[in-house]
Amino acid sequence: MENLAQTFEYLKQFLTEERLAKIEHFSRESSDFVLPVMDDVYQFRNAAAIIRSVEACGFHKVVAMEEENVFNPNLTVTKGAETWVEVEKMPKNIASLQKIKERGYKILAVSLEKDAVMLPEYEVTEPIALVFGTELEGVSEEVIDFADATLAIPMYGFTKSYNVSVAAGICMYELKQKLIRSDIDYKLDEHKLLEMKIRWAVNSIRSGKEILAKYQKDHQVSQAR
Repeated sequence: MENLAQTFEYLKQFLTEERLAKIEHFSRESSDFVLPVMDDVYQFRNAAAIIRSVEACGFHKVVAMEEENVFNPNLTVTKGAETWVEVEKMPKNIASLQKIKERGYKILAVSLEKDAVMLPEYEVTEPIALVFGTELEGVSEEVIDFADATLAIPMYGFTKSYNVSVAAGICMYELKQKLIRSDIDYKLDEHKLLEMKIRWAVNSIRSGKEILAKYQKDHQVSQAR
């Protein structure tokens, strides 16, 4: 923890006052209590829109499970949100979901299958990983079978489903409102908060990765996770 604090203190000198103020301000609301998991999303505009919605709701991590497609957001659509959101890439398989579950997340597949709970009625009581399916096929049967439960967005028209990026935006916003209204301590702990601030600082500084690497080498420290 002390190493993380010292590392961030060092990086501050390379940030403008405005950027540092933004990092301090927006980090206070950051959370990984809801973790969006993308199941082989292939349209780069959808990937970008998802990143943008996730960041706007104060969630700063996405898991992208890849098989045939690379999760590669269109930077003209993200409007800079990719600077703040960490994308962890994992293989598209149940083993990846098991690893997420072992981190303490309840796995929710966003699907109408398996007696789905409607989003407005869902009560957030523990960290959840939301699995969004592919654009054409939705969440696979294998994932639905593995999931602890399914979550669905109510539909009021003839259309049977939302675009994946729209569905992600709706879910992240609604779940964020539920957390705000709850008494759950959903924000990052001090350790994760410092790790995130360091990542944000590095992404904000020209040659930030090189500057961080040199500092860690000179001081024989590492950004342990």
